[in-house]
Amino acid sequence: MTPFSYARPERIEEALALAGPDSRYIAGGTNLLDLMKENVLHPRRLIDINRLPLRDIEETSSGGLMIGALVSNADLAWNTQIEQRYPLLTKAILAGASPQLRNMASTGGNLLQRTRCYYFYDTGTPCNKREPGSGCPARNGLNRMHAILGTSEACVAVHPSDMCVALAALEAQVHVQGPHGVRRIAMADFHRLPGDRPEVDNNLGEDELITAVELPAEGFAQHCAYLKLRDRASYAFALVSVAAALELDGTTVKVARLALGGVAHKPWRIEAAEQSLCGKPAEQASFAVAADLLLDGAQPLQHNAFKPELARRAIIRALAEAARGTAR
Repeated sequence: MTPFSYARPERIEEALALAGPDSRYIAGGTNLLDLMKENVLHPRRLIDINRLPLRDIEETSSGGLMIGALVSNADLAWNTQIEQRYPLLTKAILAGASPQLRNMASTGGNLLQRTRCYYFYDTGTPCNKREPGSGCPARNGLNRMHAILGTSEACVAVHPSDMCVALAALEAQVHVQGPHGVRRIAMADFHRLPGDRPEVDNNLGEDELITAVELPAEGFAQHCAYLKLRDRASYAFALVSVAAALELDGTTVKVARLALGGVAHKPWRIEAAEQSLCGKPAEQASFAVAADLLLDGAQPLQHNAFKPELARRAIIRALAEAARGTAR
């Protein structure tokens, strides 16, 4: 492991002053420390942000909730307001990792997870995310877990987070602070598709810090579902995951939200798929149309040709579960 210095600021402004291209913020460290031990990342300075005042969950003036970036995944999932008002988020968090990791992992850190692509972690192989321009062996190699949507010649890696899929469906906002002030980034715009810059995972500046995630007032508490399909029943990344949220008028869909995980470099949403459900009966035929629109343009690789059909069935099933009503 590359030697590094360590700083532990107590104010956000102090943390921002220490930021730079060779620095990394660390909270729970559940992903960062792995990357350092595997020699994928070599920060010269770690900035421990655990003393910053970013651990509160507070109601906003618009009726939503503001979640501090240092709230642990466990505390967030089991928070009474989250469980009651945003059960989709609780379900997604509890589908990920293990209890031990959820106790350590932070809300802000979850958004910044790097891909679990085998080639990204193996420093003995090329990887455009790790070394831009070196190539993407996953395209013709072991690619069962890899992306089928939004890919490029440079990268077919997938984003690993469960929580982010739910946040995308809920249309959360990410609050960040940097030397030039504060701003909000919609979840839809926070993560990037790989294009020709796969080494850049998101639109957060290297001198910016996530301070909070804001949830809107509408949490779709009555009709939501999170479905995660994976090789093991626990502690495994998704082959396909679906966050589905509906607002119904009787048996007719008024509002629909759909996001996919395990299929792209970011949580995958297509507005046309959601709009296709509005005004339609909450039944399998409607759900199948939405699934086809959400998966339009899918380009499976040699070893994940099963993913489009798996995803289609998962979308229909998740929408049906959401329509039946959220189990308590």
